[in-house]
Amino acid sequence: MAQAGDHHSGKATPDFPRLRLSATPLTISPGSSGRQGVRVSIGMVATMTIAGAGGPMGRLVTHPSAILLAVQLIGVLIYPFIETGAVGRGLFEALGAAVLVLAIWTVRSSPGPTWILVTLAIVASILSIADAVSTNVVLQLISAASHGLFYFWAAGSLMAYMLADRRVTTDELYAVGATFTLVAWAFAYLFVIVQIAQPGCFIAAVDADQPRSWMELLFLSFTNLSSTGLSDVVPITPHARAVVMMEQLAGLGYVALFVSRLVGLTISRQMTTTPGG
Repeated sequence: MAQAGDHHSGKATPDFPRLRLSATPLTISPGSSGRQGVRVSIGMVATMTIAGAGGPMGRLVTHPSAILLAVQLIGVLIYPFIETGAVGRGLFEALGAAVLVLAIWTVRSSPGPTWILVTLAIVASILSIADAVSTNVVLQLISAASHGLFYFWAAGSLMAYMLADRRVTTDELYAVGATFTLVAWAFAYLFVIVQIAQPGCFIAAVDADQPRSWMELLFLSFTNLSSTGLSDVVPITPHARAVVMMEQLAGLGYVALFVSRLVGLTISRQMTTTPGG
């Protein structure tokens, strides 16, 4: 079959995903247990498949956790360049909004109500815009709290998604990394809350008397959650140390519960599908 394309330019048409809808037919059979009448079964199960799922667009659609993980990791690399300045702050907020939308898209099929996450995302986005044009400390505190709550809820939804069955999919493997980054973001915002409530609770090797930047607190969160040890950012007050200890426990529990579970299920599936296993 000749490849479909633009007859004028000779360019191939992009392989966009197409939806196919199918439904099982209506069946009527005699009533059971000798009762009068008939039993009617209407099979209205709609099945949507993506035509051409082997293409790049199809693979992206079927792996939302991979997209979320990629965007978050790209954000880690971009944040140092956009931490200061009005333009940088605008890009920072735009990237944050993109992560919020991707997080909602990723967890839309997980157990639990999605409307809670949508509400938190809307509140967090509005407060981010207000925080960008205001220096009010209370507004900054509420904004950080709403963001932290959103990321914690999104991480919990992804965890429920991974625990929903005993079948390990490719998207669930990506979800392991995406959930880790969501938790790291959530604790970074929690550190922001602690720093606002207790100025000077975090010190660093450079400019120890200055408030820690978002990138410094995110760096602390990643190093702490991954159990690689404290970074050059150190908590020096009891409340800050308590929050850091909670993240250390969360990181250890996450690896012990979710990572080991996925590895175990993957090995178990390979053993059951291997002939003679």
